[in-house]
Amino acid sequence: MSTFVIHPNVEQEKIVKAFLEALDIPFEIEDEKLPAYVLEGIARGQEDFKAGRTITLEEFKKRFLSSK
Repeated sequence: MSTFVIHPNVEQEKIVKAFLEALDIPFEIEDEKLPAYVLEGIARGQEDFKAGRTITLEEFKKRFLSSK
């Protein structure tokens, strides 16, 4: 048995699913999930934004990209 890994967009997913069902080919759909540490970082960033803890792009450049 062979395994095919495909990455269809939403429209293509419907077509591929219908095709496989029409040919009675067994398949599994796995949703990609981000790792927990990534989801936690996103949540922290959203909380910071809501609390007003933000800086402009210019401030970021001055702080982190200026040569010392």
